[in-house]
Amino acid sequence: MGSDARAPGGARSLTFRVLLLASLWSMVALVVIALVISTLYRRSAESSFQDLLRAQLYNVINSVSIDENRALTGVPQLGDLRFSQPQTGWYWIVEPIGDSFPSEPLTSTSLGFGSIPIPDTETIPFDTRYERYYTAEDTFGNTVEVVETEVVLDQDGRTARFRVAGNRNVLEDDIQAFSRNFYIALAGFGFGSLCLNAAAILIGLKPLDHVRKSLEQIRAGQAERLGGVFPREIQPLASEVNALIDTNRRIIERARMQVGNLAHSLKTPIAVLLNESRVLDAPHGDLVRNQAEAMQSQVQSYLNRARIAAQRESVLARTEAAPVLQRLARVMRRLNADIDFPLTVEPEDLMLAMEQQDIEEVVGNLLENAARYANRTVAVRATLAPEEGDAGDPQRRRWIVLEVEDDGPGLEPHEIQEALKRGKRLDESKPGTGLGLSIVREITSEYQGTLTLSRGESGGLLARLVLPAVAKDVA
Repeated sequence: MGSDARAPGGARSLTFRVLLLASLWSMVALVVIALVISTLYRRSAESSFQDLLRAQLYNVINSVSIDENRALTGVPQLGDLRFSQPQTGWYWIVEPIGDSFPSEPLTSTSLGFGSIPIPDTETIPFDTRYERYYTAEDTFGNTVEVVETEVVLDQDGRTARFRVAGNRNVLEDDIQAFSRNFYIALAGFGFGSLCLNAAAILIGLKPLDHVRKSLEQIRAGQAERLGGVFPREIQPLASEVNALIDTNRRIIERARMQVGNLAHSLKTPIAVLLNESRVLDAPHGDLVRNQAEAMQSQVQSYLNRARIAAQRESVLARTEAAPVLQRLARVMRRLNADIDFPLTVEPEDLMLAMEQQDIEEVVGNLLENAARYANRTVAVRATLAPEEGDAGDPQRRRWIVLEVEDDGPGLEPHEIQEALKRGKRLDESKPGTGLGLSIVREITSEYQGTLTLSRGESGGLLARLVLPAVAKDVA
C-alpha cells in the first residue's frame, strides 16, 4: 500500500511531450523565418534604394552640360520635392574635375551651403560601370547614401563629378516599419498555428484517451474488453490488450478447474478418514478425527490460496460489499439468536476488488470467532478509506476498511500474536481448529490487504481488515 517515487506528471504525458516539441519547433521555425525574410527585405530595400539613386543620377547627368563660357549649366528636374527642401538629406552635386575649366559646382537647393565629404578612390573604388556607392554624413548630421560617377562632358575632355545622395534614415525607417508589422503579423500567425497544432494534437491523441478510459473501466470491473473503433495505428494495441485479457481469463478458468479437480479428488479420502475415526476407540479415534479435520481445513486453505493467486492479477474481480455482508449477518443472527449483529456500510455502493467467496470466507471466519466470545453484540462496519496517490495516477489504489468488533473479554497484546499463529487455540473449551484467523490473514495478504487485531472501545476484540476497493472514479 506504499507509493514509489515517480516522474512529474508532465514528463509522463504523451500529449504534453508532443505539444512541447511541436511548440518548440514552431517557435524555432518562426524565428528563422523572421530572420530570413527580414534579411531578404533589407537587401531588396537597399537594392531598390540604390536603383532610385542611380536613376536620379542619370537624370542629373542628362540635365547638365557646358555652355559657351565653359561653365557648368543646367537645372535638373528630378520630380522630388525633397531635393528642393533644405537639409532633407536628398542632394545632387555636380563638380568640375581638375583645371580643365574654371566653373562653380552645381548643387541642389536642399544642400544650401552644406557639403558631403568625398572618400578616397583607393578606399572605395569605382565598379565596372564606373560607379561607386558609399555612406557619408552631411554637414547637417544626416546619414546619406551616395552614388557617384565621373562623366566627360565635351570633346575637349572636360570632366565633371556627379553625385546624388539619399537620406538613409528613410531607408532604415521603411525597413523598421516593415519588420515591426511583419513581426506582429508573424506573432499572430504563430499563436494561431500553436492553437491549431494543439487542437490537432489533442484531437489526434483522443483515441489514446479513449483507450485509457476503457482500461480504467476494465480495471474497475465495469467492462471486460476494450470496446469501440480505433484508428489503424492503435487497433493492434487494442487487439493485443483484448487478447491478453482473454488469455488471462482462460488461465483463471483453467486454474479454477484444476483447483476444483484437486478439491474433488481430496474430498473422498478425507471423508473416509473422518468416517473411520468415528468407529475407532478413543483416544485413537479422536486423534484421527482431529487430524483429519485439521487436514481438511489446511487443504481448503491452500486451495483457496492457489485459487486466489491464479485470479489475483485479474482485472475483473469485483463484489458489491453490502449484499454479502447483509447475508452473512442474517446467517449469524439465525445461528446466534442471543447476539445482535448491527451492520454499517458507508457508502452503500462500496465495491470490493475480490471474489465473493473469498469475502465470505474472510468475514465469515471473523464473525464466527467474534460470536464465539461475544456477550451480546458483534458490530460490523465497512467504510471507504482515504485515497492514496496522486489524483491523476492511473495506478493509485483505493481501500475499504472492514471492522468486526465484539463486546467479549478481548485479548491482551501478547495473546493477539499467539492467536494469529496457524492452529493456535487460546481457549480449548471452545470448538474450532485454530485456523480461522490465520486463514483470514493469508487470504487478506493475497489481495495485498492487512489484518490487525486490537482492543475495541467496548473492551472486546476489534478485527480491522483493509481490503482493495474497486475504483469508482472511472470516467
